[in-house]
Amino acid sequence: MRVALAAAVRTLPRAAGLAYEPKFDGHRLVIVRTAEDVVLQARSGRIVTSAFPDLAAAALLLPAATVLDGEVVVWHAGRTDFALVQRRAAATPARAAVLAQSLPASYAAFDVLELAGLDLRARPYERRRALLVDLLLPLGPPLQPVPMTTDPELAATWYETLPASGIEGLVVKRLDQAYPAGRRGWQKLRHTDVRDAAVVGYTGTPRRPLALVLVLPVGDETPLVSSPLTAALRAEVAAELASRAAAAPATPTAPALATVTAIGLGEVPFRPLDPPLTAEVRHTSTRHPPPEVLRLRSDL
Repeated sequence: MRVALAAAVRTLPRAAGLAYEPKFDGHRLVIVRTAEDVVLQARSGRIVTSAFPDLAAAALLLPAATVLDGEVVVWHAGRTDFALVQRRAAATPARAAVLAQSLPASYAAFDVLELAGLDLRARPYERRRALLVDLLLPLGPPLQPVPMTTDPELAATWYETLPASGIEGLVVKRLDQAYPAGRRGWQKLRHTDVRDAAVVGYTGTPRRPLALVLVLPVGDETPLVSSPLTAALRAEVAAELASRAAAAPATPTAPALATVTAIGLGEVPFRPLDPPLTAEVRHTSTRHPPPEVLRLRSDL
């Protein structure tokens, strides 16, 4: 299931026929209710059902042949906590059952793509939204529709006040819009200059990565070397690399080293990643200073 994506904007769009939703700081998740069971799919297409048994159990109440698009979040101390979502997503099946009790997940649904076998992706957002609300309100938590308004003034208030609850910003959609699967057909307004970047490689070793090689969503797609990773990020990247190595079939040779030009360092060797990871980075330009990696994004 190819999910819809959003293009970043710097100011709040204001026009007739727009809908505004809070942008939750979680992991993208598609819920597929089959005739027999529930499948949870990451943005990449990876199946992650075992990591969220609480959501899978709740989704059994959905009609068969129903597909939802949304974000999984974990609430803590009155706000969403991205680190706790990462912890849930990385848990083994045995550990996931324990964490489902201590760190229950919530699902912020923002679209219904299929309902009881009827493909809704070509229907306008306004109609899909009404069907989503009618579907989920009787069920209640942990499956809930995200708030939505068509009032730009209320949306502006949300933008200013909701960050205290862990909300990243706003997502803006056209009321008459079909579901833009695989395209950046929506708009997103964030509070910072933080962007999602593709991690196409790393310097150092798998056990001690030093920096990430990034392709930013702006510029000419030339790979850039990040600033040095913090100790916590080095450990997180190393754990992700170890997980990939354990899941991948054995290969007779390791991928060949590539090189990238780093400002002030010249040609730097790095180890490519295929498929790439995703990281949140902060940068003031495409080259100066180097992008600062804030955290890894799961591929959800």
